[in-house]
Amino acid sequence: MMPTRKNEPAQRLTARKEKTTGDGPHRQCVVTRESLPQDALIRFVRSPDGIAVPDVSGKLPGRGAWVTARRDTIAEAVKKGAFSRAFKMRTEPADDLAGLIERQLAKRCIGLLGMAKKAGEAIIGFDQVRDYLRKEAPGYLIEAADGSEDGRNKVHFLAKALYDTPRTAGALTSAELGMAFGRERVIHALLQEGPLSDSFDAAYKRLTGFRAAPERDWFSGRIG
Repeated sequence: MMPTRKNEPAQRLTARKEKTTGDGPHRQCVVTRESLPQDALIRFVRSPDGIAVPDVSGKLPGRGAWVTARRDTIAEAVKKGAFSRAFKMRTEPADDLAGLIERQLAKRCIGLLGMAKKAGEAIIGFDQVRDYLRKEAPGYLIEAADGSEDGRNKVHFLAKALYDTPRTAGALTSAELGMAFGRERVIHALLQEGPLSDSFDAAYKRLTGFRAAPERDWFSGRIG
């Protein structure tokens, strides 16, 4: 869901809501048996040597098995042999499966942020982000998990003062953000509204099922 400027005309609010109502195809979690949007799960495929391999991009060939994107659900899948049941043959989980998924999801988030930078859809830096917020609604507000609380609060509360429910991501470190944007460290960034910010939203939601996120992180359909 995209943030809306407070007191925005009703017709524009309606148009924004209509644009974000769909949540895509649903799949059934092999552990909980709950039907969820595909973006809320992790797809697995079985390798030729019988290993359950996470496919966070959803592009690996072969039959897939889906598990809710949460660390505890992955642990339950391993404990109860859910992958062998799903693939109807003995299938072992990869070592440190939850940790492997977290690293892959963080890498995907970093990659999407890098793509946004190359596309000219990313704003980087404290002053630059604040200036942008005063003119346009953010697609996603990005804060480094290890940035100073004072600086993060100044940006966050400015966004909250101007817009309803701005999407905020605070689980990536300054080093990870630096990797995304080609710098040593980045504390404050912003993604402009568009397909890349929506793709980042899907990846980041799943990441927070494996990595703690600040309480003020907001997005539609949060996992965890």
